[in-house]
Amino acid sequence: MEKREFIVKGMTCAACVRAVEKAASKVEGVKNPVVSLATEKLVFEVESSIDESELVERIRKAGYEIEKPKELRKISLEIEGMTCASCVRAVEKAVDKLDGINSVSVNLTTEKAAIEYDPSVVRIADIKKSVEKAGYKAKSISTKSYDSDAERRENVIRSYWRKFLFSSIFALPLLLIAMGHMLDVPIPDIISPELHPLNFALIQLFLTIPIVIVGKDFYLKGIPNLFRGHPNMDTLVGLGTGAAVVYGLFATIQIAMGNSSYAMDLYFETAGVIIALISLGKYFENYSKGRTSEALKKLMNLSPKTAFLKKDREIVEIPVEEVEVGDTLLVKAGNAFPVDGVVIKGNSSVDQSMLTGESIPVDIQEGSEVAGGTVNLSGTVEIKATKVGSDTALAKIIKLVEDAQASKAPIARLADIISGYFVPLVLVIAVITFLSWFFLGYSFLFAFTMMISVLVIACPCALGLATPTAIMVGTGRGAEMGILFKSGEALEITHKTKAVIFDKTGTITEGKPSLRDIIPLNGFDKTQALKYAASLGALSSHPLDKAIVQAYNGNLFEAIDFKAIPGQGIVAKINGAEISLENTRSLKDSNIAKEISTELSRSGKTPVLMKYNGEPACLFGIADVVKPSSKEAIEELKKMGIKTFMVTGDSVETARAIAKEVGIDEVMAEVMPQDKSKKVKELKEMGYTVAMVGDGINDSPALAEAHVGIAIGSGTDVALESADVVLMKSNLRDVVNAIRLSRATIRNVKQNLFWAFFYNVIGIPIAAGVFYSAFGLKLNPMIAGAAMAFSSVTVVTNALRLKRTSL
Repeated sequence: MEKREFIVKGMTCAACVRAVEKAASKVEGVKNPVVSLATEKLVFEVESSIDESELVERIRKAGYEIEKPKELRKISLEIEGMTCASCVRAVEKAVDKLDGINSVSVNLTTEKAAIEYDPSVVRIADIKKSVEKAGYKAKSISTKSYDSDAERRENVIRSYWRKFLFSSIFALPLLLIAMGHMLDVPIPDIISPELHPLNFALIQLFLTIPIVIVGKDFYLKGIPNLFRGHPNMDTLVGLGTGAAVVYGLFATIQIAMGNSSYAMDLYFETAGVIIALISLGKYFENYSKGRTSEALKKLMNLSPKTAFLKKDREIVEIPVEEVEVGDTLLVKAGNAFPVDGVVIKGNSSVDQSMLTGESIPVDIQEGSEVAGGTVNLSGTVEIKATKVGSDTALAKIIKLVEDAQASKAPIARLADIISGYFVPLVLVIAVITFLSWFFLGYSFLFAFTMMISVLVIACPCALGLATPTAIMVGTGRGAEMGILFKSGEALEITHKTKAVIFDKTGTITEGKPSLRDIIPLNGFDKTQALKYAASLGALSSHPLDKAIVQAYNGNLFEAIDFKAIPGQGIVAKINGAEISLENTRSLKDSNIAKEISTELSRSGKTPVLMKYNGEPACLFGIADVVKPSSKEAIEELKKMGIKTFMVTGDSVETARAIAKEVGIDEVMAEVMPQDKSKKVKELKEMGYTVAMVGDGINDSPALAEAHVGIAIGSGTDVALESADVVLMKSNLRDVVNAIRLSRATIRNVKQNLFWAFFYNVIGIPIAAGVFYSAFGLKLNPMIAGAAMAFSSVTVVTNALRLKRTSL
């Protein structure tokens, strides 16, 4: 399955989300469409290919705009030497002929060229050269990634603020004129409702028209959605304020015809003030939503904008986008590494806290790997770029967090389903409210007011934002701590964890074992045995084999016909003999070697058997140091009511010794790599929600099988790909933190959903006048509009509390 992503414009509430998902699901080949109101993205899976034009058409018919996120970048170049329009054309032509250029626009007045290009095809240096070849000079280049999401969000925020300011300029005098006579506010005689009722009505009409124009989307988008069969928040506001304006026009005509009593029944101020208040509410909502992704913005700002390229003994400062794999870069003390690389000269210490959350600096030297965005603290070093652009660790983390924020947690689907029926239900309630009060003998205006109150107070925005905002803040908070959730679903399921299975080597232990004992067997020489074992182990990447190699200093034998046997060991031919390093399962109980092996295991060491032509030749006792955080983390998990297990290929005795040291509840030892996933499945069948924690290739099937796969960030790429949660630090405390963060996030989601439902459950009956007969309680439409506008702000603000979560 391949994932596709699109940007959807024009959504305002959960009903919109439901409409877009429904439209997308009708396109052949589209699987599991998920729309996030918070990120305004549609994500779905496809098996082969789909008709994208059909998808675009269906979404547009549903009343929304859809576009593909661009993977292009923009640069701005200052061009020197231009004097006329022909110069502009010459520069544009020179740049446009390069492969990978999407668009180029040169402005003679500002002397700047705006260029959109594909960085995988053309380099900025090539663009600069093409300008120079045309006879001009490209100067003072500045670059930035093409970030349409952030740009769009800022534009929306500014748009709502402008709408609020503009509508307020007219809404305030409108409110004073309309309500002034009730509040004893002096009004000029020329617009007095008693002396000049028509002037009184017309001045309100003229003040209302600009506000209605500002809020045109409520009418041009919201009302048509009613006829498309999927009304949304804009529909409710459009109908409510539109009805008030239409009635105001009717009343104005009646006044013009001589019926001055209608001067007391104008509703222009209701429409004007509601639109102004909702614009303010939408401004705060979008501003708050922007804050939910601050953690992501911090990550994006980690990488420096320029790099120092070492070329022909010269150091040239270039934009980081120009760095290519293989380039030699100079990184000074205090600067951040621009890309991923390997140190080829110098030594220093690196602050990795912004990526991993680990505050202790890490020492680096020649051969050490460094990640872009981490800070070089002490010495100047030279690195060779190994990964650039979207391939860097930082870029992958950013993409992972973006994907998680765009995904939908299962709990969100309930809200979406309810929202799909909510708005139509509100429309029915509004009609029933009007008819009920009217036929109960109340005036048309009273029934009309009640209906408008119902329409404008019933806001599905809060319902649609309840889950995605909390997920965004939760995943962002996790990223700051070095805990990366790959999806909203992973974040939700983690809080249900009742059993955690730990791999041993590299997870509970440091994964850096050292050779402690060499016990020759059957008269074999100790030094010779170590040399044979080291010669064989040098061809392996297994930590136990590496420990043997590191313990030997000297020349090695040549090994041929090397083979690795999963779950058993390695074998090769050395000096004509078959040498193998394997576990001790083949030893018989009565064998003296078995007794020695058992004794090594009981002391917490892993026994490794060397065979010479099939016969036991030596036993190596290898010990792996337990991580300082392991015991503390397991104690915390037990306090949280979570059962702990350890699964390992080690012997029963070794596994039990390690488990006892850290406090593990149960041990599953001598488990073959392919059987680890079976152990996970067994626990799942027993009713546990299982989290599997591992770091190696042989852990990946178990990570995939578990309800929640948690990979240690220092592990292999395969393990990281199979996991649902990635811990950037090798600290098991973060397993506890991941579960606590998940619990805090889901608790926040439930609070948001509660307030969203509670608000509507209480607000709609009051607006409909259910308590009017008994208590005289009713809602003015303007108050209802204000309450609706700020209900979503309340939900988003509650979600932002997660940023301060202490674990």
